[in-house]
Amino acid sequence: MSTISEAPAAVPIREGPQEMTIKSLAIEDPRWCPGCGDFGILMALKRVMVDEQFNPADTVHISGIGCSGRTPNYIRSYGIHGIHGRAIPLATGLILTRPDLNIFIESGDGDSLSIGGNHLLHGINKNVNCVYLLFNNELYALTKSQTSPTTRKGHKTNTQPTGTYLDPINPLRFALGIGASFVANTADWMSDHLVATLKLAAAHTGFSFVHISQRCPHFDPNAFQHKKADWMTFLTHKNGVTPERRFVKKAEVREHDPSDLQAAFDAAEHFKSWFGLIYQNSDKPRYEEILRAELESTPPKPRSALLDKYLI
Repeated sequence: MSTISEAPAAVPIREGPQEMTIKSLAIEDPRWCPGCGDFGILMALKRVMVDEQFNPADTVHISGIGCSGRTPNYIRSYGIHGIHGRAIPLATGLILTRPDLNIFIESGDGDSLSIGGNHLLHGINKNVNCVYLLFNNELYALTKSQTSPTTRKGHKTNTQPTGTYLDPINPLRFALGIGASFVANTADWMSDHLVATLKLAAAHTGFSFVHISQRCPHFDPNAFQHKKADWMTFLTHKNGVTPERRFVKKAEVREHDPSDLQAAFDAAEHFKSWFGLIYQNSDKPRYEEILRAELESTPPKPRSALLDKYLI
């Protein structure tokens, strides 16, 4: 059953000029494994809320099941910790009824691309206005190292102890293929790059798909060489994301036009190592706008005209 967490009554909802801080957004100490990338993502979300001064009363964090699913419990705003893979239907209902809200969805690679893949597909296609964070640690970590749709081929897990059989799903190519209006790639250990990416995503009107490479040092410490930069490529553009300063000297920097769909597909092939704004199309229609216009243009009918034909 879904659980709904509200901003605690002990701390008043921000009104007027009262300024928000990182400290004021804290609820309780997060419970993740030491070194988990979720800590960095949580802090990035708080930094975005503070920098943009998003009122907690107008902000909703929605999640499914998994390590990422705990995120709404650790940030002072409205939050829904939903059932496995079903964050997008919950978000869509909110978007249709409260288009004024700032909506963030936090979902893992299994939650997004396995049990929730059907909803992710339609959420992207409908282009509903939200920021979707895909935490990709390449495992089902909460269930103790099971194969997920993004587990690299040959990697040994508890469910496939001789090695994973299939090539992993490419999340960026998936999103682009469905027609995403915003696709970006970042990582939990690039704090400034992650924050800048989330700000850009929040400013976009439509479904903002943000893929985040996330460390899981407990079950897969070798998934990402996060202390080195010689394998990284940062994509830059005047409308894009500034490369992470501490890595930029050793990483490759490449100019990339995020309005070029074919270039976006080419960049998506390197989703493990190319970071930045992959694609953005601000002109794609949004489902909530289409539906609202349809409802407004539909002439009302009296109830009797709909029900009388069923009378006996």
